Amino acid sequence: MDKTTLIGFILGVVAIGVGMVLKGVGLMALFNPAAILIILVGTAASVVTAFPTSEIKRVPKLFGIIFKDRKMLKPKDLIFHFSDLAQLARKEGLLALESKIDEIDEPFMRHGISLAVDGQSADYIRDVLNEEIDAMEERHVVGASIFSQAGTYAPTLGVLGAVIGLIAALGNMDNTDELGRAISAAFVATMLGIFTGYVWWHPFANKLKRKSKEEVRIKEMMVEGILSILEGEAPRVIEQKLASYLPTSERNELAQESGEAQDGEA
Repeated sequence: MDKTTLIGFILGVVAIGVGMVLKGVGLMALFNPAAILIILVGTAASVVTAFPTSEIKRVPKLFGIIFKDRKMLKPKDLIFHFSDLAQLARKEGLLALESKIDEIDEPFMRHGISLAVDGQSADYIRDVLNEEIDAMEERHVVGASIFSQAGTYAPTLGVLGAVIGLIAALGNMDNTDELGRAISAAFVATMLGIFTGYVWWHPFANKLKRKSKEEVRIKEMMVEGILSILEGEAPRVIEQKLASYLPTSERNELAQESGEAQDGEA
């Protein structure tokens, strides 16, 4: 479970609920069928209209990505893994990596190592792997844009809900009770539209973009690691090259751990 997504989701709901209570508004005011229908169903209808079926089918999977932590190799672990592979390749030759391919869980990295073992050129491997990364980024951009568009539609539909509520209010000017309910429904629709748009959909889109960026960074490290092994670079050189992808704090930790590992081997 992605804790930050869950915490943010809960805090958003709590903030609105507690805020309403502090303002003296009953929570039952939120349970307005007309407002909920206009905002949630209306947003869903707009998104379905805006995107083809093949992309809409991915929405349940996108929710899974948003609320679950994806199992990816940590950058530091990846660097040490490539260091070990480079050491094996320098000692026993590139073909020795063939015995390690089945032990690699990451399909992208396994594919790259397989290409290297098969004797493909560095340019060919770089082109193939970068094409995979570009295709993955494109899929991720589309996924994030679905939620981004939902975040754009929802507040506007909130305004539409308010207009419908005010039309109903104007039709009941002689009935104070009906007038109050209609005005309340109008503002509830506006609130739900703004809330879902800016507390849910836009943040969900941003979360997908951030996760995509992190996955791209990891895969770019894999490409550099595979090509460095193919070129016969020393494990220490590969560590330094891949460390450039890390922030300064993680780079310092890596240097410390690498130094301790070398002292232990000595």
